[in-house]
Amino acid sequence: MGLIAYLDSIKARDPAPRSRAEILLYPGVWALGFHRVAHRLFRARLYFLARAVNHFSRFLTAIDIHPGARIGKNFFIDHGFTVIGETAEIGDDVTIYQCVTLGGTDPANGIAGKRHPTISDGAILGSGSQVLGPIVVGARARIGANAVVTKDVPEGAVMIGIPARQTLIDAREYQKRFTPYGTPCCDALDPATQKLELLQCEVEQLHQRLAELLEERARPEDAGPSPKRTRSRA
Repeated sequence: MGLIAYLDSIKARDPAPRSRAEILLYPGVWALGFHRVAHRLFRARLYFLARAVNHFSRFLTAIDIHPGARIGKNFFIDHGFTVIGETAEIGDDVTIYQCVTLGGTDPANGIAGKRHPTISDGAILGSGSQVLGPIVVGARARIGANAVVTKDVPEGAVMIGIPARQTLIDAREYQKRFTPYGTPCCDALDPATQKLELLQCEVEQLHQRLAELLEERARPEDAGPSPKRTRSRA
């Protein structure tokens, strides 16, 4: 029953599969299954066996999940080519697209500890995004494609860019239910909501451009101050 519920949770987030049997062929499903075994071995301090399972899983699925990583329920890796570090913690119903890294940072005190991020329930990480360091990504937050996140992400925030910055769009307002790929798959989306999101994006771009212009204006000119003219006396 648990496996069926898990497969149904993936089918609800991915419009591609026609059946549960098709989902069983997904590399992310296999990688998670291998990780459950490796994690139990890791907690039993059978580190070599845990690494062996991890190595075989990486060879088979092209997904590298450290045996020490803690992963909740209904975790879905779409397509794969993902790296998840040792001290990473992932909540329930988290979705990760291809080429995502939950990476670590070198501890400033030289003592190994919490080095990888914590991903809260319902978060979505777009393809190519990099979440680095012992930071927290809030519940139902969305990380845009190729974004690089190095600071804590508030609950429901939408992050884009390098380094990642928060947009004016709040995931809690428009993401009432999961939307594959971050875009609507049907005509059920309210056109007024679409227009509001476009206006918010335009306002954000204008704010950014205004900040750039103010920065350019405040920047000192290359040329020095013009010499003062003195009136010659007859």
